[in-house]
Amino acid sequence: MTNAHKKVFASILPAASPEWLALHQEEIVEPDLPIIDAHHHLWELPRVPRYLHEELAADLTSGHNVIGTVFMECTEAYRESGPEREKPLGETEFVANFTAEAANGPAGTHGVCKGIVGRADLMEGASVEDVLLMHRELGQGLWRGIRNSTVYDATGTVRTTARTPPAGVLMDATFRQGFEKLVGLGMSFDCWLYHTQLNEVADLARSFPDANIILDHVGGPMGSGAYSGKRDEVFQVWKKGIEAIAATPNVSCKLGGLGMKMFGFGFDAKDTPPTSKELAAAWAPYIETCIEAFGPNRCMFESNFPVDQVSCSYPVLWNAFKRIAARYSAAEKTALFSGTAQRVYAL
Repeated sequence: MTNAHKKVFASILPAASPEWLALHQEEIVEPDLPIIDAHHHLWELPRVPRYLHEELAADLTSGHNVIGTVFMECTEAYRESGPEREKPLGETEFVANFTAEAANGPAGTHGVCKGIVGRADLMEGASVEDVLLMHRELGQGLWRGIRNSTVYDATGTVRTTARTPPAGVLMDATFRQGFEKLVGLGMSFDCWLYHTQLNEVADLARSFPDANIILDHVGGPMGSGAYSGKRDEVFQVWKKGIEAIAATPNVSCKLGGLGMKMFGFGFDAKDTPPTSKELAAAWAPYIETCIEAFGPNRCMFESNFPVDQVSCSYPVLWNAFKRIAARYSAAEKTALFSGTAQRVYAL
């Protein structure tokens, strides 16, 4: 990613100040519960906040029992030369090396980046296969699959990625030729889009029953821009989409990402950070709906850090998830906090 793209990213995904985050701290809830953080990023300045060895280690050692993490593509450390289609290989190289270094650092016992999810452009069609194989080779045994962000908002008022893909990518015939190659290689597919696009995920899953599809960030129910003040209306549309996707057994769902500004909860605008009880109260309707639809064995919690840091700290985030999950059995909590991620990403 160029510095210009990093500046765009920073403008659409702003960061909270450490001083603001420090205004609220909590004791850790259920500190012994094993956690696999199924979705986090790594990046360097000028994208903020910087999130590399020091920052990740501080979060992983802050009190929760994190036993493993999954790195999610974020256009970091792309190659600066060579064919455009191969530039994302730089990110896979970077994370594989980062993981080896982290094993000897403060977070060495926390399973840093046990899985790597990178990027390859499936709109390339069937010829993308060789790029996927190059990722696997460079991943040093950690490579699991790709994410293609296909977020598209017809109103043009919500933006969460530096790229702005067109409408209907998941339905495109050329994309599906590339997707077929991904599935044939046994690689996973993380899907990030908005609630108005959920029907496309359901169609993709039905068309490729052998695919391992992961729906990111509870399916993106928008709450900002043109969707501000329409939470009840959006919720009903989103819920129908979630239920349609859940009817396809080859899709699992990530529970998180709700700290982003696009969801419209407004915690980032408060004088002090929210408590985990406040977060749980706001987020429970979405998380519980997903768990009811998919079942605990097809749901996994994610931090989406450092993006969600705009709303809260890492310890408070996981406290909120644990409060929401308090109603579930020990076996169900094991699935939600570690088991599903371990199975889906073959960690």
